[in-house]
Amino acid sequence: MGSTEPAVLSYSAPPEEVTFDGLLFDMDGTIIDSTDAVVKHWETIGKEIGVDPKVILETSHGRRTIDTIRLLAPEKATWDYVRQTEGLLPKLYGDDAIEIPGARSLLEGLIAQSAPWTIVTSGSLPLVTGWLDVLRLPTPAHLVTAESVANGKPDPACYQLGRERLGVSSGDGEHHQVLVLEDSPAGIRAGKAAGCRVLAVVTSHTAEQVLAAEPDWVVRDLASVRLVRVEEGGQGGQGGRVTLEIRDALVVGGR
Repeated sequence: MGSTEPAVLSYSAPPEEVTFDGLLFDMDGTIIDSTDAVVKHWETIGKEIGVDPKVILETSHGRRTIDTIRLLAPEKATWDYVRQTEGLLPKLYGDDAIEIPGARSLLEGLIAQSAPWTIVTSGSLPLVTGWLDVLRLPTPAHLVTAESVANGKPDPACYQLGRERLGVSSGDGEHHQVLVLEDSPAGIRAGKAAGCRVLAVVTSHTAEQVLAAEPDWVVRDLASVRLVRVEEGGQGGQGGRVTLEIRDALVVGGR
């Protein structure tokens, strides 16, 4: 019979350099942590629609607000309502959001070298741009937001659209290596289904929950990811292929 001992989790993998044609970042839980603000947001909406916020929070992370509202209060499930309520979060609770360690330095390096990257998020456009503005983080071109696709994560449509907007679509006859950076199991599965490799950060879920979604790498946060270089010769004035160093990734072993 197999061992029933739990696996030993250790963030101790040696540094590894990997090269990609483009990078697709999730937003909340990957670049920023706005958990406290989101809790307050759902407390307000929960009171408005008569649903316990704890029930909402059990399933809302990584999902679009409109998908959650469709389940709980279909009559309010409009983009006008979502954009209006989400747009208030950075204005009302701006002090409640913090950067994920390593995010700013990585994004600023990508911007400085015109690397091909963008954000693919379950948040609406007012929410995303509001947080980036409040935290003074760089805003990429080609944003993919909740309104951009018909179905949210774990459906791969958002990451497929992100690939298209970077010019590294899986359907153009070329073999493009694209990295998705995510924190939620739904987002990890969406990235994998879109034909991308996935680096997961353990910020909003347990390591076990993240591992169950089968990412390619698991790290604590973006402090474990370093920009090594960006090659010349990309499309539309962008840099070319991006080489990252991934260090202190999770190693899973038995006892």
